Amino acid sequence: MQLKNTQRLELPPTADMHVHLRQGEMMKLVTPYVRAGGVDTVFVMPNLQPPITTVAQALETKAQLQAIEPNVNFLMSLYLHSSVTPEVIDEAAAAGITGVKVYPQGVTTNSEAGVTSFDDFYPTFAAMEKHDMVLNLHGEVPGVVPDGKTHEEAFLPTLQRLHEKFPKLRIILEHCSTAAALDAVRACGPTVGATITAHHLYLTGDVSQVDSLAFCKPIPKTPADRDALLKAVVSGDPKFFFGTDSAPHPLTAKHVGEGKAPAAGVFTQPYATQLVLLALEDATENGIISEADVTQEKLEGFLSKFGRSFYKLSNNSNSSSGSKIVLERKGETIHTSIQRGGLEVGLSRAGAEVFSLRWEKA
Repeated sequence: MQLKNTQRLELPPTADMHVHLRQGEMMKLVTPYVRAGGVDTVFVMPNLQPPITTVAQALETKAQLQAIEPNVNFLMSLYLHSSVTPEVIDEAAAAGITGVKVYPQGVTTNSEAGVTSFDDFYPTFAAMEKHDMVLNLHGEVPGVVPDGKTHEEAFLPTLQRLHEKFPKLRIILEHCSTAAALDAVRACGPTVGATITAHHLYLTGDVSQVDSLAFCKPIPKTPADRDALLKAVVSGDPKFFFGTDSAPHPLTAKHVGEGKAPAAGVFTQPYATQLVLLALEDATENGIISEADVTQEKLEGFLSKFGRSFYKLSNNSNSSSGSKIVLERKGETIHTSIQRGGLEVGLSRAGAEVFSLRWEKA
């Protein structure tokens, strides 16, 4: 497929299997933009304040989201915490909660209540395996990492150990940022998959260190790692599927001045699908992948079908069954920000030209 010369694309709705929709006024601002990015199904992160650790909290948050945008299928998760016992997993499974997210303590936004020892949660993981729930891993270790490894690479033995201990437990290594992470997922059995974001397909670490809107966790790595991610996207391997990790922060938390660390997160939600296509277009122009690597089948797989299959969903969610997204080149460019009242969130790759997107009946 010659993406550069493609004027029109039709795709099934995108499934975003890793998204931050926050709470309160930020939730009201960003949630209506889910469908703008071509997405009809999202797996919602639980790192709110306080974190979502009970079924009641998860169901209350889902009701709030559905009230804002009833045409999106919101898959809910719990935040792994000492209070998430096997009994809570039993209750969560009965209530239709999809998964449990693991944040090693201190690795990212709102992870202060995160995990310090995985061994302590083996009974909880066993209950999840029994109920066929998904374990979602933020795959980094906190603190100083020895031997010149990245925080993500240092986490990979933990992934392998969990998979060996619970071979039937569906595990997702979230937001892969290194070639080593991709190889680790490939080395595991079919119950292990991984999400890849849009922004890790075009950012590298040098950019993230100087552009506050590009600063995130895990930090983008080297050009070689970015290229490996791009190749995984067009590999047709169902282990790898889309999860934006779109993470909105107020501009005031991103533009904090020299010498201060901005909030970690890249906001891509309003152009989720378009940013993947743009990254693939850039990659073909730069010779990282070939035009022949980008096919309709592979785009549908990575953006929609592989994630839905891993989560055991139908290819179209109940909310948007019979719909498709149509993308056309009309000279649209990414806005600088979105805002509601006094709240403003900056967008990644502002000013870049992207496909315009609309919804149609299939």
